[in-house]
Amino acid sequence: MRRTEAREAVRMAMFLNLLHRWESAELNQAEAAELLGVTERTFRRWTRRYEDDGETGLLDRRLGKSSGKRVPPDRAAEVERLYRERYQGFTVKHFHEHLVKDHGFGWGYTWLKLHLQWAGLAPKAPRKGAHRRKRERRPLRGMMLHQDGSRHQWLEGRALDLIVTMDDATGAIYSAFLTEEEGTASTFRAVKQVFLAHGLPMSLYTDRGAHYFHTPKAGGEIDRGHLTQVGRALEQLGVEHIGAYSPQARGRSERTFATLQDRLVKELRLAGITDLEAANAFIGEVYLPAHNARFAVPPAGEGSAFTPIPGVDLDEILCVEEERQVGHDNCVSYRTLKLQIPESPMRPHFVKARVKVHLYPDGCHAVFHGPRCIGRYDENGTIKDAKNAA
Repeated sequence: MRRTEAREAVRMAMFLNLLHRWESAELNQAEAAELLGVTERTFRRWTRRYEDDGETGLLDRRLGKSSGKRVPPDRAAEVERLYRERYQGFTVKHFHEHLVKDHGFGWGYTWLKLHLQWAGLAPKAPRKGAHRRKRERRPLRGMMLHQDGSRHQWLEGRALDLIVTMDDATGAIYSAFLTEEEGTASTFRAVKQVFLAHGLPMSLYTDRGAHYFHTPKAGGEIDRGHLTQVGRALEQLGVEHIGAYSPQARGRSERTFATLQDRLVKELRLAGITDLEAANAFIGEVYLPAHNARFAVPPAGEGSAFTPIPGVDLDEILCVEEERQVGHDNCVSYRTLKLQIPESPMRPHFVKARVKVHLYPDGCHAVFHGPRCIGRYDENGTIKDAKNAA
């Protein structure tokens, strides 16, 4: 027996019992209606219908009729066709968002999920595992940023690294781009985007990758006495660098990548994008605003922990910086290049002086003696200009 039929049978039995007790003057109509859970007016109407038509008159007249809110068969068929032909592999939630936004679909997510499961197009969600207590978010924006990279087939048939920098307090992604390989250069590129747009955060939370930390033993303790280029730059800027010791500790960013691997790949495919440059433009201009509007949450506290940095030349900090000694020929040997020190009013030559060489993301170089730049060079080591102190 269907549940609605069973409920009708129970309601019928209760009404007949109370009707008999009313007819025998054991109850008045108000008391009978209260026990039945309806108004006195409804009890009188049911009594008249029973007198006129018997038990048939008490049947719910909605039974056997289609609901006015039911999805029309042609619309349901169109939904199945769209999923098979255009949105194959999308999660139900992601598919529902596109139906509402792009196809004028006015019915709810629950109906869509049950319909796709009934049609065998979407699997039922597996049972969740044991509950884990999540770390509380930082209360203010800028108190902690997460940065990580994920190797995945982001573009059709092409494995790339997606570098994401997000806020712990809100889950908003401030920077995301695809690159051939994660490393020091991609880290500097990402944090520069964020620092210029928002200011300096209080801390940056990352894994213990070789470009973030020196770890003498694989999976071991971080050696804080030997900074990487990233560690040196963050120390110069006064940003605390926190290293995670397990993937579970970075659960917030791990869950974000799970969402991105599901949604971003499909959005890029839907837009017909196969080129790296076009993909990064799409991510920055189209995907991230929509993602943050959908998934970011308001911070627990008011205000911001970001520190403005007007006047700070980030290019001279977010670069590879290495110390060298000037040779007898007044040149600096750096990797495969010979960087000739130009004439300077500071001193006749710089032979045997300790200098610092800056390597910028565009491949250009600069040589510093103390705080002063004494030469700038292109990627081939040719002098571009000399900036000397008076």
